[in-house]
Amino acid sequence: MNPLNNGTGPSVIIAGIGSYVPPRILTNDDLSHMVDTSDEWIRTRTGIRERRIADENEHTSDMGVKAARKAIEKARLQLDDIDLVIVATITPDMPFPSTACLIQNKLGLRKVPCFDVEAACSGFLYIMDIASHMLRSGNYRHALIIGAEKLSSITDWKDRDTCVLFGDGAGAVVLSRSKTPDVGVLGTLMAASGAESEMLYMPGGGSACPSTLDSVNNSQHYLKMAGKEVFKNAVRVMEQSAIEILKKYSIKPESLTCVISHQANIRIIESLSNRLKIPMEKFPMNLDRYGNTSAASIPLVLEEVCQNGGIKTGNYVLMIAFGAGMTWASTLIKWH
Repeated sequence: MNPLNNGTGPSVIIAGIGSYVPPRILTNDDLSHMVDTSDEWIRTRTGIRERRIADENEHTSDMGVKAARKAIEKARLQLDDIDLVIVATITPDMPFPSTACLIQNKLGLRKVPCFDVEAACSGFLYIMDIASHMLRSGNYRHALIIGAEKLSSITDWKDRDTCVLFGDGAGAVVLSRSKTPDVGVLGTLMAASGAESEMLYMPGGGSACPSTLDSVNNSQHYLKMAGKEVFKNAVRVMEQSAIEILKKYSIKPESLTCVISHQANIRIIESLSNRLKIPMEKFPMNLDRYGNTSAASIPLVLEEVCQNGGIKTGNYVLMIAFGAGMTWASTLIKWH
């Protein structure tokens, strides 16, 4: 019995995964010519060696479409099979309409429900939980969920504390209902603390600070981050969330095949590994190549692990993230 369903609903499985990153690579050495930094300084503090940067005319929706097409193909579905589209992003093409609606149009999907969710780096796990419940309602069969970000568009390339961290990319998953019991997305725990909202935020562009000449000149349309505070809170809340979800489903840490953590900083992942007493070998990473891609981070890692045969039927996978808000979430999956 799937403990989330209490025996009353279908399982929700990952039917297909797709990803996309732009071809342009921005290395640490490249950044050393832009700001006062070095490859050694960045690598030792973050674990990042390079990141991908989208072209000026390549938007968040474009990257999402490319990842989505791969996910639908791998799920062996047709476009008409998709019943729902949810996108997690903090870098939408525009404030409205939603990036999900733009992706729906570019894919040529039917007139299915489409909407965005903004939970920053936790966004993909937020929309996985939302889509899972919507599928279990019986009103939908296949949901397309996408984490897509063009963080280069809100990065201050003169701020060495932040510009070294972020990259662009997209990851997509098709979630489908399944009659097989006790498989797929077992459950998700989500939380947030708005009291820490100013640890990671972008002040300009909303109703509190509308776009003006002054807001642009004062760099209010770039993300701002208090790095040390983010680090401490990220480790604490992810540890707590991981412990809680494993306890809820009576899974011991040693039973996990892998832990797919948000790719922000290797030191955060190492701290999480030590606190949970789960070896680093079980934490797959690609942050050295992609940096922090926010909502795209977890599906980008997930696809790589699956491509390499790292997850097999019956394996337990823990996914965990934190982000601006502050938001955090953990998802437990039993692979089908």
